Amino acid sequence: MSRIGNKIINIVDGVKVNVSGDAVNVEGPKGKLSFPVAPNLAVKVDEGEKTVSVTRSADIRTARAMHGLTRAVIQNMIIGVKDGYEKKLELQGVGYVCKLAGKTLQLRVGLANELKKEIPAGLEVTCPDQTHIDVKGCDKQQVGQFAAEVRALRKPEPYKGKGIRYVGEQVKIKPGKSAKA
Repeated sequence: MSRIGNKIINIVDGVKVNVSGDAVNVEGPKGKLSFPVAPNLAVKVDEGEKTVSVTRSADIRTARAMHGLTRAVIQNMIIGVKDGYEKKLELQGVGYVCKLAGKTLQLRVGLANELKKEIPAGLEVTCPDQTHIDVKGCDKQQVGQFAAEVRALRKPEPYKGKGIRYVGEQVKIKPGKSAKA
């Protein structure tokens, strides 16, 4: 029995949710999102009470696995089209610089060449200064995926902490050779 899947989702003002065929469509001020529903699940929208519920028709393993996931994704879609999601990254290191050139994020992070990362459609990426990157969008998965890909270009190293990290991320610094004994 899925505890998450059985919870009712409240629809906030300004957001429209409808089920068409085997997909859930959510539309709000920040954009539109769609999610395909698994075959053994049913999504019901109650317009009067402004709620969404997810039920499963069979008690097979795949239906149980997708029950809570589907409910959580629909909840994230409703929050995303209303408020949006944001991830903030920072560059730490001497000479580490980021800038935008059209739909491309350019990074100089201590390598011989400049790294370039294409910004996918649906995301808004800004560089408030040369060492910070803000990733915004209505799709939680897409925002997190792009931020993780940018961070993976130059992960923080454990001796000096140089690299790309999330704002507020604590990097465990190792002692060097001289700390021995």
